[in-house]
Amino acid sequence: MTGLSAVMAVIELIRGFLSEMADIEILALFAFIPARYSGIPEFALPGGLGAQVWTFVTYALLHGGWMHLGMNLVWLLAFGTPVARRFGTARFLAFCVVTAAAGALAHLLSYPGAMVPMIGASAVVSGAMAAAVRFAFAPGGPLGPMNYGRSGFGRSGHLPAVPLVRALREPRVLVFIAVWVGLNFLFGVAVSLPGTEGAEVAWQAHLGGFFAGLLLFSLFDPPAPEAHRTAFPL
Repeated sequence: MTGLSAVMAVIELIRGFLSEMADIEILALFAFIPARYSGIPEFALPGGLGAQVWTFVTYALLHGGWMHLGMNLVWLLAFGTPVARRFGTARFLAFCVVTAAAGALAHLLSYPGAMVPMIGASAVVSGAMAAAVRFAFAPGGPLGPMNYGRSGFGRSGHLPAVPLVRALREPRVLVFIAVWVGLNFLFGVAVSLPGTEGAEVAWQAHLGGFFAGLLLFSLFDPPAPEAHRTAFPL
């Protein structure tokens, strides 16, 4: 987590020293721009086929200023840290790639052919929030029925995750998901986040990352230690 946060901060620092034209070139190469996939010649962007692949991920490393970056890092450290401890470095980085790509895909499907670049790690943050839900509400977890308010994420990081079907029967999980989806609809129609004034919030990307993290969590979750294994009915 610290390394990923440092990479984003260094990128933002370097961009601050670039000319406006050079920064536009960075965005053209590494931001996610739906028009890149339109096939229309006048919308041709640099990077070719490679950029059509890497921008599904690299956009998450770019931000619209220090306020935007700081807000994402606060949430990423809060939710990403326990998920990273649970997954391990390699699995967590793969998880970040997948949730970033899911966010980009959701944005592409919502705005096909759009020229406005999308940047920011919000889809990854949303995926980390969803992943944390899968074990935070488990019995013995920090928000679980047998341990509510008595420990943090660190102690519950290797407890077995609640199966998705069972998790979706938990009222607090459903409320969490409903509130998160509702807030993102508000972001899309009426509310601006700090540091994003004058820019459109890519709320569909948030939802894409969130549901990817929720549904694909088990692909990245390592097996629980033998001492913590518990049989969860569906």
